[in-house]
Amino acid sequence: MEILNSLPGTPLPLGASVAEGGVNFSVFSRNATKVFLEFYSASEDSEPYAQVEFSPSENRTGDIWHAFVPGIKPGSLYLFRVDGPFEPSKGHRFNVHQRLFDPYAKTITPVSVFYNLPPDYSAPLDKNDVEHGKNQRAKVFPKCVVIDNENFDWQGDRPINRPLSESVIYEVHLKGFTAGKNAGVSCPGTYAGFIEKIPYLKDLGITAVELLPIFEFDEFENSNVNPRTGERMKNYWGYSTINFFSPKASFAADKTPGGCVNEFKTLVRELHKAGIEVILDVVFNHTAEGNEHGVALNFRGFENSVYYTLVGSHKEYYMNFSGCGNTMNCNHPIVRNFIIDSLRYWVLNYHVDGFRFDLASILSRGQEGDLLKFPPLTNAIAEDPVLGKTKIIAEPWDAGGAYQLGGFPGGRRWAEWNDRFRDDIRRFWRGDEYVSTNAATRISGSSDLFTISGRAPYHSINYVCCHDGFTMNDLVSYNGKHNDENGEGNRDGSDSNWSYNHGYEGPTLNPVIEKMRNRQMRNYMLTLLISQGTPMLLGGDEFRRGQQGNNNAYCQDNDISWFDWGNCSLNSALVSFTRKAIRLRKDHPVFRRTEFFKGSMAGKKPDIQWYAADGSNPDWSKISRFLAFRLLGTFDSGAKKISDNDFFIAANTDRQDIMLRIPAITDSRKWYRIADTSIEDETSLLSVENAETLISQDRYVLPASSMLILVAK
Repeated sequence: MEILNSLPGTPLPLGASVAEGGVNFSVFSRNATKVFLEFYSASEDSEPYAQVEFSPSENRTGDIWHAFVPGIKPGSLYLFRVDGPFEPSKGHRFNVHQRLFDPYAKTITPVSVFYNLPPDYSAPLDKNDVEHGKNQRAKVFPKCVVIDNENFDWQGDRPINRPLSESVIYEVHLKGFTAGKNAGVSCPGTYAGFIEKIPYLKDLGITAVELLPIFEFDEFENSNVNPRTGERMKNYWGYSTINFFSPKASFAADKTPGGCVNEFKTLVRELHKAGIEVILDVVFNHTAEGNEHGVALNFRGFENSVYYTLVGSHKEYYMNFSGCGNTMNCNHPIVRNFIIDSLRYWVLNYHVDGFRFDLASILSRGQEGDLLKFPPLTNAIAEDPVLGKTKIIAEPWDAGGAYQLGGFPGGRRWAEWNDRFRDDIRRFWRGDEYVSTNAATRISGSSDLFTISGRAPYHSINYVCCHDGFTMNDLVSYNGKHNDENGEGNRDGSDSNWSYNHGYEGPTLNPVIEKMRNRQMRNYMLTLLISQGTPMLLGGDEFRRGQQGNNNAYCQDNDISWFDWGNCSLNSALVSFTRKAIRLRKDHPVFRRTEFFKGSMAGKKPDIQWYAADGSNPDWSKISRFLAFRLLGTFDSGAKKISDNDFFIAANTDRQDIMLRIPAITDSRKWYRIADTSIEDETSLLSVENAETLISQDRYVLPASSMLILVAK
């Protein structure tokens, strides 16, 4: 093996940085005694062709080890080895025999760590294990790839910077969107394949895609077996990050080392051309290294005691607020800077428009696992100048019991997933008794949750369905979960689905049941899109994508999860309905207010007025299975005066029709129907311009399980 000459280099920036004549390598390790940098000729090589040993006197500044290696070029493959104390009880797990990849690597080769682990693999537990662990070969590791970010033509791309209040988010799995056999794209399951579907997304009207994790992860981390087929399950969703700067290489049609970089940049650029922003689902709460029995990939081998939250009196163990074996020590200054560096990198080098933070409450935990009132990290993200106009969205809970909905710490920059909207709207349309009050609160913006922290309605990310749980089709088709093929005995996944199958469990040809299921999906979709807050659709719900009743398809990298584009034409009526509902929201600012309703104000008409079915004021202690309200179209929004139509909206979730009293209009305007979800054809939802004249201006028979929208003009 060749020993390469090197120069001292510079401590910053961390990672591999291309410069004239070579590459600067820089890594953090406080307690390391030796650092080795190894170079490989090919991704499948198990041994390096060359090595650089960092000198503690010449190649170290503080806790950063660095070297400039002349002659190294973009595309070069490399790994690290790090020596130091192996004392798990003190939090140290250095192992010089273990190859590691750079925490700041800009991409890695698509080689599976977990699939290729030796059959007898076990994590070292003591010094003796370390000395006998020389069988850990480099071939079980991806290789880091040196990347030059200066060679991509962005064609003048600039951030869209659309206000969150004007956004309609589409949550979707990058691979699953086009991996199906009938996707009709040239490169299924890839960034390139996704590009081919951009016209569909633009036509639908969504303004942002929220991509499930595309940071590098290992599909073969999951060792469960499908009990029906005997096949090994996958980590399909990707909520177990291996590297936080690398787009997933296997999602690229270009299989050359580093090919994924430009391919993902192209996807972002083309989405922006269509007016669609890109939000990344990011997982900074834990890593793929697992608990004390897990695999050392990078952080554990560089500085375990810094990157992870360890049990104070037994530092060989990891605190597990993620439910995945470990918890990142997010508010340690080194880790905090690492996370900020990662976020900035994706904004500056990939032009992404925002981030959704998985189990974000962990980001607010201190170094001993305690919840901080003013977490340095969440505040730093909110105040960072590079991230200043990006969308930042918290999943405001974690697996350790922290539930911070409405009060996620970090200021008004943070929006939050609102699971209360999901549950209350599901229960309302299922026909549960005495949930109308809760549903009214959610539809009007969840002021009970968000006003205390000084937030606005758009800070509530409203959703009926998301990746985690039933799809909308399955929500109206199954009473219980059917996760049998996950290999966990159907014990995984939530039991609180608030679903209803309408008389038959699963798919059916019964026209009566199908009619009701389609109606309910129209109800869910329309409610979501006329509610105050920021709507998020689960990709495929607009054409009844199902998962065979699986409400936890994290491991199903197959037809259970992949989009069946045949359903798009089969359920074109629902696609059209969704498109028109999105257009209704976009055209009328009364459905996307930036301030909460104030109700009645002196000398002014109320901006929202609630009604009982007979037109009287509702008794909120008794109202059940019904809601009706009038929206005032003219209102003040900050310094602006908004002039829109008035709307009257009523929802009947009972099993019986209702004779509805319509509020009177005192001027020359009349009420026109734009929506009645009980109607089975294209007239179920009309534009305001094509609204249907009402024969009666004071009464309307509202069918069971349906929603009515009237417009005054």
